[in-house]
Amino acid sequence: MSPRPNPLPRLYRWRTNVIQIPIMTAITVVCGSLSLLVSFVDKSGRMQHRIAKAWARALVWSSGCSLTVCGAENLRKHPVAVYASNHTSYMDTPVIFAALPFQFRILAKKELWPIAFIGWYLDRSGQIPIDTANPRATMSSLGVGVKALRAGTPLFVFPEGGRTTTGALKPFLSGAAYLAIRAQVPLVPIALHGVFDLLPIHTRHLYPGLLTLTAGEPIPTTGMTVRQTNELTERLRMAIDELRQPGCTSGAEAGDADQVHAEV
Repeated sequence: MSPRPNPLPRLYRWRTNVIQIPIMTAITVVCGSLSLLVSFVDKSGRMQHRIAKAWARALVWSSGCSLTVCGAENLRKHPVAVYASNHTSYMDTPVIFAALPFQFRILAKKELWPIAFIGWYLDRSGQIPIDTANPRATMSSLGVGVKALRAGTPLFVFPEGGRTTTGALKPFLSGAAYLAIRAQVPLVPIALHGVFDLLPIHTRHLYPGLLTLTAGEPIPTTGMTVRQTNELTERLRMAIDELRQPGCTSGAEAGDADQVHAEV
């Protein structure tokens, strides 16, 4: 995939406005409404998660992209872990839901909760809101996350706390490492490639291409203490930075790749 051109050709802007955004909006409305209805009878959240996965794969498809998962075996090595990825775009969340092969909970900014349909799903499915501007609220959210992990539910976190403006990694917050250490579960680094070019921050037009999710080797936390949170955070950042290169690298060989788009 070639880098996103600037300015974006008129064809891509026209296609986004006239075709893709209406389709994506309709998919979100339908799936959000269905998820809300299902939530009243599905206390386990399994059906809601299946709807979220269908929503995510439909959004990836409607964006005109194909999605490849590299290092898929690293996503299946442990029944419970903290999964952490670089944050490049609003489309990161659909990519994550489309690719991860199990039910999980996500720590997301509390600002998403008031949004119709998306916020309904987040609230009714037990996702965890986090307010990075309020340290006391952040610790409360992390406490909820630790309880979820100890109860056997995997968690997903964007440790940068927000989308990158340039495609480069931002400084990492320590929440992902703290969660993994407190719950004594592995920390799995994930790198997204191609999603920044698809829809960078402060843009609203799509530039389709190949999306890749690369999962690295799980980082064990057995025996670590919260005093080593910063050390583990830096180790996580280095692992994700290494995985960010195009293709399947660092323990995620090409033979381990799954073509997720074929299942949409």
